[in-house]
Amino acid sequence: MRAQVIGGVLVVLGLAVACGTAGQSGQAGNTQGGTASASAIGTVEQGFKIGLLLPESKTARYEKFDRPYITNDIKALCPKCEVVYNNANQDPNQQQQQVDSMLTNGVKVLILDAVDAKAVASSVAKAKSQGAMVIAYDRLAGGPVDGYTSFDNLQVGKAQGQALLDAIKAGGDPKRGPIVMVNGSPTDPNAADFKKGAHSVLDGQVTIGKEYDTPDWSPDQANTEAAGAFTALGASNVIGVYAANDGMAGGIARAMQNAGVKPGTPLTGQDAELAAIQRILLGTQTMTIYKPIQPEAKNAAQMAIDVGTGKSIKGTTTVDNGSGKPVPAQIIAPIVVTKDNIKDTVVKDGFWKAAEICTPAVKAACDAAGIS
Repeated sequence: MRAQVIGGVLVVLGLAVACGTAGQSGQAGNTQGGTASASAIGTVEQGFKIGLLLPESKTARYEKFDRPYITNDIKALCPKCEVVYNNANQDPNQQQQQVDSMLTNGVKVLILDAVDAKAVASSVAKAKSQGAMVIAYDRLAGGPVDGYTSFDNLQVGKAQGQALLDAIKAGGDPKRGPIVMVNGSPTDPNAADFKKGAHSVLDGQVTIGKEYDTPDWSPDQANTEAAGAFTALGASNVIGVYAANDGMAGGIARAMQNAGVKPGTPLTGQDAELAAIQRILLGTQTMTIYKPIQPEAKNAAQMAIDVGTGKSIKGTTTVDNGSGKPVPAQIIAPIVVTKDNIKDTVVKDGFWKAAEICTPAVKAACDAAGIS
């Protein structure tokens, strides 16, 4: 991927700090960064069980992209390996029970996308005590994990904040009115990085009228929070809204419309969800963050096969999850998506087909953007 500027926004972001550690994008097997090794659990020739634990299904990506990508990549690397799948439905207790069930059923390699990174640390420790290996996927779980792959989350927040600030400045003085910030779940370490990154850009540049940390990334809760903020601040006074992801942006967009917030008021997002891409085309959302899931999935699959067969995990960097041991990590660059580059990003990569985006209600906007 190459860097370019589209509409004043940097499209492919250079990697900086991920969870407090500098890194580079790359695939598992790179010889730079940290390494971790273990005794072999099985062989590619005979196969072994790999557990895949995803956090929820409200966000479209997990069932549509992460699960099939990881499953297919594992099968390509280890045709006789068995993938055991569970989705926690945003319930940390259920996820801990799923880990227990997998361990009972002989799963010795786990790819874990934590609902609650701190709560799951005890399950990670339990898995390790039973000789299992754990790859933290997308969210950096607590406990003695063996490897980690995700995106540069501080840069995600910085990109969101910069896109919001640029859009607000295009309309005049960035301090002419308040903005509202709706951050992600306080139990998700990624949300803290997004928030930190956004604040690093916005603090001192805008007036933050109201700010919320939203449990479970709930779109309904985000809708309620935004509606309350618009009432308190005055809908006509609000000049921008930071939403940490697209699901919450959907709830906020409804609140903006219901409250009478000025049409075209900047609104951020993340995950490149289909509804968000359509809102961007229709002008009710300003941008989203596209995180190419295929390289992340490939990293996770390769790490799982490596630890399962006793090979070292080689990361492009290391991260610190508080376990007292550096975790080898593969960190991937996110991409800013605006109306100007939808065709050259999510459509070009096949993340969304033009036919999926360009429904009758969006067709005119698609035609104007050259998407067909």
